[in-house]
Amino acid sequence: MRETVNLNRKWAFIMGSEDVPKAMPSPACYVNLPHTWNAIDGQDGGNDYTRGLCWYVKTLSREEIPQNKRLFLEINGANSSADLYVNGAHIAHHDGGYSTWRADITDAAGTSGDVLLVLGVDNSAKETVYPQMADFTFYGGLYRDVNLIAVPESHFDLMVYGGPGIAVTPVMEGDDARVTTHVYLTDARPSQTLHYVLRDGEDREIAHADLSAEQTQWETVIPKAHRWDGRKDPYLYTAEVTLIDGDVGLDRVSARFGCRSFAIDPQKGFFLNGRSYPLHGVSRHQDRWGIGNALLPEHHREDMDLICEVGANTIRLAHYQHDQFFYDLCDERGMIVWAEIPYISRHMNGADENAVAQMKELITQNYNHPSIVVWGLSNEITMTMTDEADMLRVHRTLNDLCHEMDKTRLTTLAAVSPCPINAMVVHIPDVVSYNHYFGWYGGDPSMNGPWFDRFHEAYPNTPIGMSEYGCEALNWHTSDPRQGDYTEEYQAHYHEELIRQLFTRPYIWATHVWNMFDFGADARAEGGENGQNHKGLVTFDRKYKKDAFYAYKAWLSDEPFVHLCGKRYVDRVEDVTRVTVYSNLPEVTLLVNGKALETKAAPDHFFYFDVPNRDESRLTAIAGDCRDESVIRKVDAFNERYRLREKGAVLNWFDVSEPEGRFSLNDRIGDICAVPQGKAVIDELLSKSSGGTAAGFEITDGMREMMNGFTVLRMTSLMGTTGASLDKEALLSLNQKLNQIKKP
Repeated sequence: MRETVNLNRKWAFIMGSEDVPKAMPSPACYVNLPHTWNAIDGQDGGNDYTRGLCWYVKTLSREEIPQNKRLFLEINGANSSADLYVNGAHIAHHDGGYSTWRADITDAAGTSGDVLLVLGVDNSAKETVYPQMADFTFYGGLYRDVNLIAVPESHFDLMVYGGPGIAVTPVMEGDDARVTTHVYLTDARPSQTLHYVLRDGEDREIAHADLSAEQTQWETVIPKAHRWDGRKDPYLYTAEVTLIDGDVGLDRVSARFGCRSFAIDPQKGFFLNGRSYPLHGVSRHQDRWGIGNALLPEHHREDMDLICEVGANTIRLAHYQHDQFFYDLCDERGMIVWAEIPYISRHMNGADENAVAQMKELITQNYNHPSIVVWGLSNEITMTMTDEADMLRVHRTLNDLCHEMDKTRLTTLAAVSPCPINAMVVHIPDVVSYNHYFGWYGGDPSMNGPWFDRFHEAYPNTPIGMSEYGCEALNWHTSDPRQGDYTEEYQAHYHEELIRQLFTRPYIWATHVWNMFDFGADARAEGGENGQNHKGLVTFDRKYKKDAFYAYKAWLSDEPFVHLCGKRYVDRVEDVTRVTVYSNLPEVTLLVNGKALETKAAPDHFFYFDVPNRDESRLTAIAGDCRDESVIRKVDAFNERYRLREKGAVLNWFDVSEPEGRFSLNDRIGDICAVPQGKAVIDELLSKSSGGTAAGFEITDGMREMMNGFTVLRMTSLMGTTGASLDKEALLSLNQKLNQIKKP
């Protein structure tokens, strides 16, 4: 039978050498897997994290190696390109840092003596490997498990795009499920047989068949199948197939699967098992503070627990293939999943072979997961356009490939706001979603719902969703939240508005908050803490749930709770302060120092109280049997620890002079450009942007339209993240120019 030996312990690690190691280094720096060399420098800002070739070296003693079998090395994640050497011989090369791949090392390992394994892993820039441009850190390393798999000569194929060697297709026919089990064999003999078994969720055998090894596909029906029913009842069956020679079992594979049906209606949204099932959830990046992407099972479990707590029923796994352990958790917890490849931000001519290879691996390795309903073709691919015709060709190739490999699921993509709704790429997949940040990167939150109404009116037969939306929040606070202030209060306000707009439009097929967790983006310099994207509902270390987390919990979770917002915002200057409470219960009573202030009902789950602010007050929110407490304190001057004051060139909105009736850096670009003199100033500003971009976007007509909602100060701060920052004197000079222009 198959033997699997985990090889995670004690690899010698060598940084920065171009020479292939010929032996174990002495002395050696040892690491255990999973491992990344960017766990610190990939999260500290500056976009200067180590990108290059590093080596992992390990010696296997002959006693560790199963005998008389074929040997395969399984690498579950090596970012982003890798070369395998065994006893000095080059065995395999792989491009793509997020999927499983294997190599047959039998001949190179030989039959005697120790075996030297050398893996060269390279996360440097390559124009033929995706991704190369994205708002996240490309952590280098062997950051998932490495295993040695030993099988007999006749075995289930280990070399079909890194897949499990078994594909299970359940199709609902009324209450019954027709289940087709297909396996992939290598070196099978006519005398050998395949023993197929289906087991239910209680591990009871419900069907079996014994077929010749030539019959690699078996079809049977489960009468009145127990459906996989999302968060309510994620019931899983198991298919198991054993290759037998005479009375001897040679190899065995198995896969869990779920019996379910789904549909996406352009008018009514997502349906699961024939009933309406509105999808509201989050996107997830896999990395963590101080760990990077070298996660352990307990990290994945904690992430899933938090996602379940917020009440989400769908996850967009961005922007690459995640660990199989997490897909298993999605199956077990009943999540509806969008799975995608890292074809992102910039189309590269000549990299289509890699995009196709990564899609083949994604589908083959994840085919059996009932949680997955859509394959994502790309993300924000029109952000930097070089060759539209070639980009469209690759999208059509990927779309056709998905339908050829998997006839049970749909395709989608995530388009970026400036991408016109009539762009050809938008209408290639079966369904589409958009990444919109109206209210953070320009515009205001109220623009989101009407945008979807316009799309839906123009394309009533195209299912439309919201694949990304969010804004950044750190431990900054204010009673007057404004776009771009990075306060927890503005993030909460933003998400309240988006929930009201998105959750009340049934035609939107899915919504995915960007992001469930803060994540590493070493090029970022925003919010006072460089190297991270802070749009998460939960902090990077998973230790703090921001107030916006509870706004979603109020709408999505059935677990009774009440949450007082602003616990980190204690010192307040106003005589009467606004206090926000979130709850999924119908009424909330607020007590101040033990005395009831007011009881309120709120059908939208957001409760607002005006609280007299005197001395120190203990607040208690009561909803049903649930209670939550916080403290506020009256102060004479604003506590500057709550306010973001960027160092260097970046000004804050409250630092800018605003003469009455005159423009300033705090006015919106659209309003300024409505005046000819103002338009001239803005055109001059944009001409100074880096490479014709702003915040990484090409300044197209669509981008200009979106930018009309930015304040000038917000726009210049975003330009600063792309190498086109203005110094303090230039910003003040620009403000003086605007102060000379009268408002109409």
